[in-house]
Amino acid sequence: MTRTRCTDRVAGAILASWRYDISGISPEMRKDYEQHFAECPHCSARQNFHRSLDVTLTVLTSTAVFFFLFALAVLKHIKPLEHMAFNVFGLDVADTYHMLFSAGIAGLCFSVIALALVLTTTPAPTYLGGIAAERVRLIEERLPEAIKALRSR
Repeated sequence: MTRTRCTDRVAGAILASWRYDISGISPEMRKDYEQHFAECPHCSARQNFHRSLDVTLTVLTSTAVFFFLFALAVLKHIKPLEHMAFNVFGLDVADTYHMLFSAGIAGLCFSVIALALVLTTTPAPTYLGGIAAERVRLIEERLPEAIKALRSR
């Protein structure tokens, strides 16, 4: 994080209270704040930090959902713990399987709830959508004219 100060304390304080997210405000108000982001390196750096934090939370919770689904698939199809359950713990195979499957379902539910909370409370989906739209625009600019003509039909 840079050690600079905001060039406009009032606009910087407003943006800080919004976590540097201007996606939900009207286009007329957004112009002023976009101009402030262009002029103020402090607020621009803070916005980049907050967006990278939001994206990191989204990626982590999405990964958790994926790993719990993978663990449930492994438990359902492979059942690798039968040997360990019999010999080491002295537990019944069915009880161990049900316990692990229940823990996997609980973890999956918790991860899905966490993902939903992250996606609804952060501007990460809008931010990622903006990045994707920018990449699409850059790719379309590089396409040959023959392909561009086919796409407009």
